[in-house]
Amino acid sequence: ADIFKNNALNNGLLPIQLSEDFIQKLFQLRAEEKEIAVEVNLQEQYVEVKGHNMKETFEINSYKKYCLLNGYDDIDFLLYKKEEIEAYEQQTA
Repeated sequence: ADIFKNNALNNGLLPIQLSEDFIQKLFQLRAEEKEIAVEVNLQEQYVEVKGHNMKETFEINSYKKYCLLNGYDDIDFLLYKKEEIEAYEQQTA
């Protein structure tokens, strides 16, 4: 599961883990209604079923969250930090 999670994050996908209870309620609600609106909010780290008082938070590594929110992969992140890295290298040389 950890390998899948890390691969998904590295490919710009957001894998989230929800409680069994939340998932069961979600499936039950979907069976009862033709359409439901589900919001996944990465910034605030929650999943919410609109209009049904169903909301649950999820955890994500802060680095991976930052990268997803900014559209960075690991290389893009390093390029974004290039000036800081160069400044650090100058100080430690």
